[in-house]
This record gives sequence, structure tokens and C-alpha cells, in this order.
Amino acid sequence: MAIATTMRPLVSLALPQNGAARLVTQLFLAIAGTLVLTLSAKTKVMLGPVDISMQTLAVMLIAAAFGMRLGVATLLLYMAEGAMGFPVFQSTPEKGLGIAYMLGSTGGYLAGFVVMAAIVGWAADRGWDRHPIKLFNAMLVAEVVMMAMGFAWLAALIGPEKSWQFGVVPFIVGDLIKVALAASLVPAVWTLLKRD
Repeated sequence: MAIATTMRPLVSLALPQNGAARLVTQLFLAIAGTLVLTLSAKTKVMLGPVDISMQTLAVMLIAAAFGMRLGVATLLLYMAEGAMGFPVFQSTPEKGLGIAYMLGSTGGYLAGFVVMAAIVGWAADRGWDRHPIKLFNAMLVAEVVMMAMGFAWLAALIGPEKSWQFGVVPFIVGDLIKVALAASLVPAVWTLLKRD
């Protein structure tokens, strides 16, 4: 019977061993992570007819650095901030706030971010964050799952053909670039840390 090996993600290098100090540091990191997610949602790159946020890149980097538990907790905190009406999502407050925005056209993608964090964080907890190919594969799976969730939600609102045309196709190239970038950056950080 094979036993799953759990390794430590990047964040473990900064976490104190003491229980209270560790909890406070994790809370600080989760809050800092939600700020990074907010900034990434508001940062847009024009690629053809659509503007692409840097949010999926931020989700993958946070999950790879934090591991599954803290990564998912950070995404859930971010979702809670959005549900409370804070303008943390892309196109907020222009296109609405709170639960109403979350149940709109981007609802499936937002839920997909949490699953993406779980998949990438799980991979990081097993040491895949030290290997670009393994991490790329995990991030690609996470990306496909997130896009499938977004597509399914959007298809329920506007139909599958329009959902594919407007909710998936314009983002494929940009998201593949973000997956490759994230899968390169995290192992590079590990390599730098090994040299010190």
C-alpha cells in the first residue's frame, strides 16, 4: 500500500513553530493573500477582444506557496470579503457587489478559484512545487477544472454556445501563459532558496 508523502510548501519556511504565533502569521498571510487577489482582479491585460485579469495567476501562486489548507482558507476569506460587499472582484463595484455579483456571469469561475487553489495546494504539499513539469501538469488540471466550472455556470445563464465563445475561447491562450509562468516561478524560488 502506497503512502502519500506530504512535503512542506514555501510558506512553511516563514511560519513560526509556536502555536499562537503560527496562527497569527497564517492569518496575516491569508489577509495579505486576499489583498494580492484583489489587486490581481483589478489588473487587466488586453489580449485581443477581451481584457484578462491576473487573478488566475495569483490564485495559482498563492496556492503553490501556501499549500492546500492555507491556500483554500485564503480563497474562502476572499470570497467572504466579496460576499460582504467589498469591491474585491474584477469589475466591482461597476457591475455590482456582494452575493448578487457572485451569482452573476462570473459565479462559476469564482467557485472554480477555490477548487483551483485546492488542486494546486495539494500538489505543493506533495513537493510538486519543486518540479516545473509536475507543477505545470497540476496547474493545467486546476485551470481546466476552473474553466469547466465557469463554463457550466455561464452556460446555464446564456447557453453553451455563447458560454464557449465568450467565456472560454478568448481566455485559453492567456491562461496557458499564466499556467506556464506560475509553474516556472515557484520551482525557481525553491532553486534560489537551495543556493542560500
